[in-house]
Amino acid sequence: MINNINIVDVETGKTAYNQFVLIESSRITRIDSVPFKPIDNSLRIDGTGKYLIPGLWDMHTHSNQHSEWLHHPLYIANGVTGVRDMSGQLNEKDSYWVGSKERLQWNKELENNTRVSPRYVLQSSYQMDGEKAIPENSPNFFKLKNRLQVDSLLQFYKNEKVDFIKIYAQLPKDIYLDLAKKAPIYGLHIAGHKPMFLSLEEAVDSGQRSFEHGRIFLYECFPEADSLKKPNNWKDYFSRSKKKMVKQFDSVRAKELMVVMRNNKTYWVPTLQTLKFEALAHKDSFTNNENLKYITKVRKKLWWQYDVDHNKEKNIENEGVNVSEQFYEASKKQVAMAHKLGVPIMAGTDVTDSYVFAGFSLHNELYELTSCGLSNVEALQSATIVPAIFSNVEKDYGTIEIGKKADLVLLDKNPLDDIKNTKSIKGVLLNGVYYDQVKISELKKFSEGAASSFHMNVKTLVSLINSPLIRVQFAD
Repeated sequence: MINNINIVDVETGKTAYNQFVLIESSRITRIDSVPFKPIDNSLRIDGTGKYLIPGLWDMHTHSNQHSEWLHHPLYIANGVTGVRDMSGQLNEKDSYWVGSKERLQWNKELENNTRVSPRYVLQSSYQMDGEKAIPENSPNFFKLKNRLQVDSLLQFYKNEKVDFIKIYAQLPKDIYLDLAKKAPIYGLHIAGHKPMFLSLEEAVDSGQRSFEHGRIFLYECFPEADSLKKPNNWKDYFSRSKKKMVKQFDSVRAKELMVVMRNNKTYWVPTLQTLKFEALAHKDSFTNNENLKYITKVRKKLWWQYDVDHNKEKNIENEGVNVSEQFYEASKKQVAMAHKLGVPIMAGTDVTDSYVFAGFSLHNELYELTSCGLSNVEALQSATIVPAIFSNVEKDYGTIEIGKKADLVLLDKNPLDDIKNTKSIKGVLLNGVYYDQVKISELKKFSEGAASSFHMNVKTLVSLINSPLIRVQFAD
């Protein structure tokens, strides 16, 4: 039971003061403004002067075989009780990436209170990006060389209890359209990157439910946008055209596309943290991050350092003109435009991308969204009720109401006053189990210790080397 707590209503933006909340069998069973008799031997939490919000969701993450040590504790310590994983596997278990079987098992163990893990909502396929992204010896239908393979792919992932097909950038247009058309027949939908070889409007009209990352309108809204739709040279053209995309941005066309997204109830996950990294990789004030202690040396040296060096070089070589920073600022302006026009925005960070930290970065993303023009309550909505509606589980999650799951965060300060107050975590309730500040500290120390251990670093290195999926991704 939580006594005398101030409940933040993420739908109305109002606060109900001095409330009493009863939790039984992982669900909220009573909310009242007057005290009620507690159940014998129940845990009683003093909420005096504290604020209660729904558990936060990160709607763009990437989990791996080490997440239970390196990510899950940090999510919970930061009040992130739900995540949408945008990764997957093919027909064999991978040494690095996880798939629906692992995630669904984690969910089951969470329900039984035998695992500390966020809820994994909406299971993903492996990324579909054409045959170059698929290991040579994999079944041919994963390579999607022709439309006849689409049904085999969809049937396979339906059997794997996957909810959506993760779209990457380079699927051929006819394959993409066939996937989009047939996915609902198998009870699936498509989500992910904007496919490069057809227009955003075509992709929205085809039924893609969410688009990831902050570049989608920059790709579409400059005079030479059609040049990006050529399979043979789009990557080279993109790298040479970033300045044009910013300088010649057509806001009228962008607004037209945003209206199309709104009318189709298509969601956008801008993942501003990734663009922020690219923009600021050359600044020590950004790269000297205190949360690096939660990252294995193997990842920092073999993965993140390459990204830092690559982006640092780009940022300082253009005579003081940081194109990546211009890209980042332009994307933020487009988030403001899209939100104003009614495009539903969801908070996502792209864990485990460079300088994106499990749990911690979601709070930074919420702040970035407010800097784009979302109000504090709208930013909260992007990580609570909006993802719950998108995932069709709003009956159980997203707000604090009787009957809903007790995934909750106790804060010392009201996030409606300042979104940065989501960091003032006093305690976290996950499936009705309470983690106080002592337990939260233990969770952080556990991940810090795991990241610095010789065993975990060797394990990470071996899993990367042995993963055929990682090898083709790096080769591409």
